[in-house]
Amino acid sequence: MLKPTAPKPKLDFDNLPAPSNYVPGLGRGATGFTTRSDIGPARAAPELGAGAGAAGPGLGAKPLGQGGGDDNAADQPQEKQEFDEFQGNDAGILSIGEYDEDDREADDIWEKIDDHMDGRRRDRREARLKKEIEEYRASNPKITEQFADLKRKLSDVTEDEWDSIPDIGDYTIKNKKRNASFVPVPDTLLAKAAAEKEQGAAIDPKSKLVGGFETPMGLSTPMGNTPMTDLTAVGEGRGVVLELKLDRMADSVGGQTVVDPKGYLTDLKSMKINTDAEIGDIKRARLLLKSVIQSNPGHAPGWIAAARLEEFAGKVAAARTFIQQGCEKCTKSEDVWLEAVRLQTPENAKAVLARGVSEIPTSVKLWLQACRLETETVKKQRVLRKALEHVPTSVKLWKQAVELADESDARILLTRAVECCPQHTELWLALARLESYESARKVLNRARETVPTEPAIWITAAKLEEANGNGAMVPTIIKRAIKSLSANNVVVNHEQWLKEAEAAEKSGSLETCQAIVRTTIGIGVDDEDRKRTWMADAEDCLKRQSTETARAIFAHALSVFPGKKSVWLRAAQLEKAAGSRESLDALLRRAVTYCPQAEILWLMGAKEKWAAGDVSAARSILQEAFAANPDSEEVWLAAFKLEFENHEPERARLILAKAREKGGTERMWMKSAIVEREMGNDADELAVLRDGLAKYPLAWKMWLMLGQLHTRMGHAVQALEAYALGIRKCPNCTPLWAAAAMQEEANGNKSKARAMLEGGRLKNPKNADLWLCAVRAEQRNNNQKAAEALMAKALQECPTSGALWAEAVRLAPRPQRKSKSVDALRRCDNDPFVIAAVAQLFWNDRKVEKARSWFNRCTTINPDIGDFWALWYKFECQHGTPEQQEAVLKKAVAADPKHGEHWCKVSKALGNAHDSKEMLVKKAAVAMDKDATTIA
Repeated sequence: MLKPTAPKPKLDFDNLPAPSNYVPGLGRGATGFTTRSDIGPARAAPELGAGAGAAGPGLGAKPLGQGGGDDNAADQPQEKQEFDEFQGNDAGILSIGEYDEDDREADDIWEKIDDHMDGRRRDRREARLKKEIEEYRASNPKITEQFADLKRKLSDVTEDEWDSIPDIGDYTIKNKKRNASFVPVPDTLLAKAAAEKEQGAAIDPKSKLVGGFETPMGLSTPMGNTPMTDLTAVGEGRGVVLELKLDRMADSVGGQTVVDPKGYLTDLKSMKINTDAEIGDIKRARLLLKSVIQSNPGHAPGWIAAARLEEFAGKVAAARTFIQQGCEKCTKSEDVWLEAVRLQTPENAKAVLARGVSEIPTSVKLWLQACRLETETVKKQRVLRKALEHVPTSVKLWKQAVELADESDARILLTRAVECCPQHTELWLALARLESYESARKVLNRARETVPTEPAIWITAAKLEEANGNGAMVPTIIKRAIKSLSANNVVVNHEQWLKEAEAAEKSGSLETCQAIVRTTIGIGVDDEDRKRTWMADAEDCLKRQSTETARAIFAHALSVFPGKKSVWLRAAQLEKAAGSRESLDALLRRAVTYCPQAEILWLMGAKEKWAAGDVSAARSILQEAFAANPDSEEVWLAAFKLEFENHEPERARLILAKAREKGGTERMWMKSAIVEREMGNDADELAVLRDGLAKYPLAWKMWLMLGQLHTRMGHAVQALEAYALGIRKCPNCTPLWAAAAMQEEANGNKSKARAMLEGGRLKNPKNADLWLCAVRAEQRNNNQKAAEALMAKALQECPTSGALWAEAVRLAPRPQRKSKSVDALRRCDNDPFVIAAVAQLFWNDRKVEKARSWFNRCTTINPDIGDFWALWYKFECQHGTPEQQEAVLKKAVAADPKHGEHWCKVSKALGNAHDSKEMLVKKAAVAMDKDATTIA
């Protein structure tokens, strides 16, 4: 047998020597740095014997006494190294000199300097750091800090209150029961259950083999019978259940049903059927609100929200229960009590309010709600008086009490109210309105002393003086008001005071309004901006229908700027629109005194006298205007018009003759020709026109009048020569080209007329009027295809001409007119000619209201064209009432049109010069029936 080997001795690894070049921690990466203790002193180490190895002390050398080195190494003398305070253990390596007392003193000095510089900034740095810390803690408070006050309050909680704290429910998602779904039981399962309980008398055929004692599947009964299935019993069972439910709704005595079919159906219709999503939302909201009111029962909005949720779900009783619990938990919340009142019936609401006001006797809302619940005035007054006993400083309660009281009681209440609420101006003013004159002055004086910063008190005092016939005190009161308010540091804004002036005007206190304007209109306005600012203020007042305020502004502006013509003109326009003839005449008299060179003021005064029927006064005003402005053409023409319109042609002729002698303009010669035509003096008219054209050869209107004169006299050749000379002098005048073409057409030269219009278009390209004349010329000659071709070219050259598009609509076949009108509106939407053409389309389609609105639109856009007024009047004569016809005529007279194709023909025809505007509108409407320019 083998002898067992002795166990090897266990090596002591802790006492083994380290291998050569061993660095502690190198295997785990700990090679941060190497110190002198690792590599030895800087001075060369003494030579070691051969057995010492390459490693220095501590780096693989064996311990002494174990044969690892020279035994005499420890006995060899080593150089003495001392510890240096400044350089430490590195003195032998890094020192370059001796560290003496001077170096130490220098280091101490530098260290003190560093400490001093650091101390200078320490306070600022510490303050900034402290501020940053405070801001951070304010924006990011700790949980403990947030609930510190609540923790301190926990010391006052009694044991009963601790016990009454509800346990928090299990709201975790884990182990949450899912919504169970219930499915109706199938009939087969019911049948099987019934079969198991029933007994049958049938004998299984298999029982013959064994004596009749064997049953299938081992289902044996005490009597040996097999079960049977009865499906009829299942239906009968369900019928029995339905019968029981119906019997509950029947009368137990008479056997008649107690359900009202009509009312039952009505209730079914009124029931709100919620969707599954709404029901789910309600359940989730109910769960959340339950958590709110359980965790914080003193939170009033939680109870209110819970009650309203139940109300929304149709459970009013549950809502009342919730809000009742809220009233018990939040007795000091007036919102909870008001919600409880809202959910209760009127009878129960009073009891709820009684409890509420007993809990919160200073709640104004509860007292006002209690007042609203009362139906009798006496009971309302009783409630309000009880409320004022608890809350005497409530202005709302005092106002409500005053509204319900009669005059004598209201005076007593207001006397007490101003004592309890002295800073409320409304109560002082209401008391002053109820007092007599003397007592009201005393009340207002007390109010002014109590509330010295309220302008309404001063304005009320001014109105009081004006109402009692003491108007002289009004300006003084307003001046004192401005002075007192400024002394009490109240900013006086003239815009705000202008609003007060307008309010005074609307209340009928005109003197107060004027005094406010005169005193405050210049406050805060620079001298160079006064005129512009005041005119803008006056315009704004006129827009707000504050006529007296605007008149007061103009009066003050005229007192500051008496030589400004524009101010006088605006003031005169205001008097003309809102004043009387006497006030306007007085204003114009003052205006021409300060501005005698303003022709328009003289003419306005003469016109007003003429409109009033005082022709002699108008003549005298014009004579004064002649004296002030001897070379004024406007004054000469106004004098001519005055005499001419009043059927005084001789006077008009003399006035124009004097004007021509003084070197009048071409208008004087043209008006002179009109006078001669009115008097029937063709030879004198011809002489005047020739003299005028010799002096003013570029006056195209006189060339046109000369051609028309030759046409009336039957001189066709001379008429063509006049037009030709006029075209040569004025090649850009469209009416001359059109008149020459008409003359050629009248003479039977249609080709020459066509060539004349073509030449005019060459001289004046993109001229819509000449294209329109050419198209109508072809229509008059029954050349429809040529007219359509010309219209197409005209629209290409002038695509934005409303007159051409309107003519294109008229020229198009009836089925295409609507589409053509759409194109016209797309090209030029707001052109009055196109809008008038569309109105005529609606007129032909019997769309009366639309046609009327479109006629109104075109006359609003350009009221100066008389053809539109004539068309509208013609339409109203066919489809409107006499009142509507009269309204159109009034609007036309106010617009005073001057232009229009048919209008000019009618207004400038012989015999119509002195017709009124109404007559001209009617004649123009008749003339349109004979023309083809309207849509048929």
